[in-house]
Amino acid sequence: MDLDFNGDVASLDAELLQLGEVSPFAIKANPCVAVKLFDQWLSLPETNSLVKSLLNNAKGVGPVNVTGTSSGTNAVASNTLPSMFPAGSTPPLSPRSSSVSPRHTKQRGPSAFRSPLKLVNEPVKEHIPQFYFLNGRPPPNELKERCLFRINQFFYGHVDGLQMHEFKPVTKEICKLPSFFSATLFRKINTDCSGIVTRDVFVDYWINGNMLTKDLATQIYMILKQPDVRYLAKDDFKPVLRELLTTHPGLEFLQSTPEFQERYAETVIYRIFYYVNRAGNGRLSLRELKRSNLIAAMQHADEEEDINKVLRYFSYEHFYVIYCKFWELDTDHDFLIDKENLIRYGNHALTYRIVDRIFSQVPRKFTSKVEGKMGYEDFVYFILSEEDKSSEPSLEYWFKCIDLDGNGIITRNEMQFFYEEQLHRMECMAQEPVLFEDILCQIVDMVFPEDDSYLTLRDLKGSKLSGSVFNILFNLNKFMAFETRDPFLIRQERENPTLTEWDRFAHREYIRLSMEEDAEDASNGSQDVWDESLEAPF
Repeated sequence: MDLDFNGDVASLDAELLQLGEVSPFAIKANPCVAVKLFDQWLSLPETNSLVKSLLNNAKGVGPVNVTGTSSGTNAVASNTLPSMFPAGSTPPLSPRSSSVSPRHTKQRGPSAFRSPLKLVNEPVKEHIPQFYFLNGRPPPNELKERCLFRINQFFYGHVDGLQMHEFKPVTKEICKLPSFFSATLFRKINTDCSGIVTRDVFVDYWINGNMLTKDLATQIYMILKQPDVRYLAKDDFKPVLRELLTTHPGLEFLQSTPEFQERYAETVIYRIFYYVNRAGNGRLSLRELKRSNLIAAMQHADEEEDINKVLRYFSYEHFYVIYCKFWELDTDHDFLIDKENLIRYGNHALTYRIVDRIFSQVPRKFTSKVEGKMGYEDFVYFILSEEDKSSEPSLEYWFKCIDLDGNGIITRNEMQFFYEEQLHRMECMAQEPVLFEDILCQIVDMVFPEDDSYLTLRDLKGSKLSGSVFNILFNLNKFMAFETRDPFLIRQERENPTLTEWDRFAHREYIRLSMEEDAEDASNGSQDVWDESLEAPF
């Protein structure tokens, strides 16, 4: 039909609003016509009823009651949709569903028609739990209650508190610490030096101080370290080692020789810092402690009655070997070693050039304050490096010795400088010399460096034969043993793959030293002892 836009718009019939013959171009050219048509549509009774129904539904009042042609159209459309399932095969509804299908229920829910302005007026407050605690995360209530129950059991009948000799079960059972930490923990809690730790004081330290939720390494670190510092020093380990010497059944025989008790404790501490303090600064950090096997070794020492079975750090046999080796070299027994003393080590196994590098203090500064002298702690670092060149501390120790210019790489010339003395010694011993060119090819085949022209510390740490490289350069005895490949030693390594080179060396040397001591005791015995031994049956 044709419209006369100059006519009276008010005279238009309402049905005109639903006709498609009105040209959109005509309405676009005369926007005022569209506005008047919309006003006319709003004035209709049907439109008024529809708008009121929608507003009531948006406010949550009453069911949806949309009238008009659109609802009828939807109803027809829904009835004409094809079925998804064959007749009689429709799956049952959920027990929580009503007769209305889930799709219609979702459409009729309040969230489908609620005004977004209502959400703005009532914002959801999200609760963010506390994620930072100044003194560590407090323990969960269940863990706290369980710990309090155990504490009450141990402090029952001790109204005045526990004394130091009564505190070990608390250390072992509640704190889960090695028993030789008992005295140190007691002193840490007993700040007023009263000699008594009450229940409330212990609860305040262990639970309220959040020690309960810390891992074992952090607990030991917090107990041993001094206030206001962030590292462990060598002296921090002395109290626990004193208690270990006093209480461990495998060390009872040292009670009559307190001087050797002190030497044993020192040796254990030096071994701990050699392997654990990778920075080499004498300040053992919490990170270094967590990355080490020291905690496991402490627990092993606490559970094992034979201290010699605790090969890491605590073995008395290992201490015995280290101390006797030092004592053999220290001819004047001033507890210091010079170059001439060290050159005798291992039946003159080392070259003069490598001994000079050691005494130049390039691999490690001496703790001895005497010029040109090596102290006992320095010797411990040396012998651990010499007898187990496969360990990382040892590789770093000898790498610094060979790296003459300190540029972080070992060149052909630097290796040749140290091998020249080896070659000279082979000639003096009437052995067939091995040319350096052949040695260099052998080293490259052993290490497989990234660049064949030099070796880096990373190259050496990536090879299992790196220790033999250093033996080739400055230890003639071990070089010849490596060339001959002793089948007995190879079989030992296969039978006990968990043992390190140091473990095997210490075991062999302890047997040798103990046999020498037995022979010396026998030679110093009386004639009666010899007669009795001869008469005894085999």
